[in-house]
Amino acid sequence: MVYILLAPGFEEIEALAPADLLRRAGIETALVSVTGEPVPGSHGITVTADVTLDEVDLSKMDMVVLPGGGPGYKNLGKDPRVEALVREAVKRDIWVAAICAAPTLLGRWGLLEGKKAICYPGMEDQLTGALVQTAPGEIRDGKIITGRAAGAAFDFGLALIEALEGKGAAQQVRSAIYY
Repeated sequence: MVYILLAPGFEEIEALAPADLLRRAGIETALVSVTGEPVPGSHGITVTADVTLDEVDLSKMDMVVLPGGGPGYKNLGKDPRVEALVREAVKRDIWVAAICAAPTLLGRWGLLEGKKAICYPGMEDQLTGALVQTAPGEIRDGKIITGRAAGAAFDFGLALIEALEGKGAAQQVRSAIYY
């Protein structure tokens, strides 16, 4: 199961494009509300999540994904349950993925030490401990995947599929959507 965490102000394309691609690949994916109610995105799109943060089942988790978005990533970072979940995922060697401003949370929590990572341009100084990269799409280092920004949402989503199901599965989805 892939859990994509949504807090008010999340960047819609960074959450929904990867969710769509993962589901096209047949990977069980749940949108998770941190607030327990429909979650407003940063561009006025409100999403009804599949589950709440309290319903996340660590025993079934294959990956946790943190989308960015101005207030969204900040709201994720304010919730101690989010940090605890991500730390537990790292401890259990479960995939952790973050895009745009959200990789800065991984830096703040000390989870990028010595790892290659990218984030939204201009926020690189907040990737504490990371070996900051300048790739246009996404970077994978161990079980951590970081993505640049909203424009990289498709590449990021395909990288999540590849991490979980291999290059063939990612290529099959890429071909099916003519990307």
